[in-house]
Amino acid sequence: MPSMMTLPAAMSGKPLLPLRPTPHERDGQQPSDSGGRLHPGQHSPADSTTLEALRRVIDDQIGPRQPGAIYQNSDGAFEVIALIRDPKKARELLKRRCAQWTLIVKDVLRPGAEPFAIGSAWTTSDYLVREAKAAATSAVGGMH
Repeated sequence: MPSMMTLPAAMSGKPLLPLRPTPHERDGQQPSDSGGRLHPGQHSPADSTTLEALRRVIDDQIGPRQPGAIYQNSDGAFEVIALIRDPKKARELLKRRCAQWTLIVKDVLRPGAEPFAIGSAWTTSDYLVREAKAAATSAVGGMH
């Protein structure tokens, strides 16, 4: 009986199989001619088109909730005290790594309620009870 370590005589005359192709994912051994994807800690310079698109998304998420507005949803009725568009401050207040904005609101249905930060997007179940006052529509912070 032939050993498992030696090839049978019939297979010894066959050509060798081709080597596996290089995988599409880089293992760091191949030279890179393009920039590739950035690591999580790296940031690419944002162009004006990207910034404008982000601003529109944020505006849609905030909706008509400007300082002075009162809105209602299934959670209650809230007065908007402040709108913060500074991502760093929003992340600190919400304790979320990806926050771009936050609202400081006060529950108007609870006497003595303290203001608190929220980051929930405006939805079709939200509706305005009172629009923001024209003088109070300035946002705290800015998008840079």
